[in-house]
Amino acid sequence: MAKKRRNRSSEFKPDPKAATWVKTFRLTALQRLRLTKWLLYVLTIVGCLVVQDVIMSRIRLFGATTDLAVCAIILITILEGTEVGTVFVLIASTCYYFSGSAPGAYVIALLTFLSTGAGMLRQLYWHRSRGSILLFSGITIVLYELGLFVVGVTNGLTIATHLGAFLLTGFYSVLAMIPLYSLVYKIGLIGGNTWKE
Repeated sequence: MAKKRRNRSSEFKPDPKAATWVKTFRLTALQRLRLTKWLLYVLTIVGCLVVQDVIMSRIRLFGATTDLAVCAIILITILEGTEVGTVFVLIASTCYYFSGSAPGAYVIALLTFLSTGAGMLRQLYWHRSRGSILLFSGITIVLYELGLFVVGVTNGLTIATHLGAFLLTGFYSVLAMIPLYSLVYKIGLIGGNTWKE
C-alpha cells in the first residue's frame, strides 16, 4: 500500500513557485522576427519624423516640402493589408498627432480612413506588387494633402490660393515614397506576411 501511495504522489509535480521574467515572456522565433519587424517600422517612422522636422522643414521648393512620416505610415498600412494595417494606422496616426508635428487632431481620421480605404481597394482590385502599392500610396498622400487643405480653408488656417503648395507637397511626398518603399518593403519581409493574396 505504501508503494502505491508513493507512485501516485510522484506522478504530480507541484507548480514552480516563482517564474522568471525570461520564462514568462518566452517568444518563438517567428514571434521574435515579427516583433523585430514592428520595432523597425516604428524606428522608420520616428526617423522620418526627425528628418522631416529637422531637415526637410527648412527646405522648401516653391513653398512646399515633403511629409515623410505620413508617407511611411501610409506605405506600411497599404503594405500590411487591411486587417493589420487598419489597427496600425489608427495607432500610428494617434502617435503622430501626439508627437506635435501633426497639424491637428483631424489627421487621425484623415490618415485612418484614407489609408484603410486605399488598402481595401488595392486588395480588392489589384495584385500585390510594387506598382500597385506605390500607386495607391501616392493617391492616398495626395488625397491626404487635399484633405488638409480643405480642413485648413474651412477653419481659416489657410487661404484658397495656397492649394498649389498643398498639391506640390503631395507630389514631393510621392517622389519621396519611391526610395522609402524599398526600406519599408525589406522590413515587411521580416517574419513573413500576415496575409497572402
